[in-house]
Amino acid sequence: MTLPTVGQSVTDFSAAMTSEKTFDLSAFRGQRHLVLYFYPKDNTPGCTTEGQDFRDHYAEFQALDTDIFGISRDSLKVHENFRSKQSFPFELISDKDEALCQLFDVIKMKNMYGKQVRGIERSTFLIDKNGLLRQEWRKVRVKEHVATVLDAVRAL
Repeated sequence: MTLPTVGQSVTDFSAAMTSEKTFDLSAFRGQRHLVLYFYPKDNTPGCTTEGQDFRDHYAEFQALDTDIFGISRDSLKVHENFRSKQSFPFELISDKDEALCQLFDVIKMKNMYGKQVRGIERSTFLIDKNGLLRQEWRKVRVKEHVATVLDAVRAL
């Protein structure tokens, strides 16, 4: 698969997600805009705050014909618990094999407690109804990020 670049079509993909559903990118073509946000790990402070911010603005995204999906390497079972605990109205995608992380080039070497570890670099991608990558945010800082993404959706 080819790394998506802004202004180009995103390669179709499928992935397992919560609620025993399968995400298929092609199903949204011509229908809805998509926000795909990659985050390191369920139930951690920054990832919880980011998910809560998307949750709290969910109705605004929906009013703009936009669906939200969170993606991490956590299992579906862990995702289901995290989603339930935080009352997320959107689905979470499990990328245990890192296929989507590779597609979007979000797996990076990071320093954690003085050690080099492979992990997800917090990143968000906005895909329009035509399947084009309209914007990407990498090395995301959680504070004010969701408001920035919402402004970008409004500009579509």
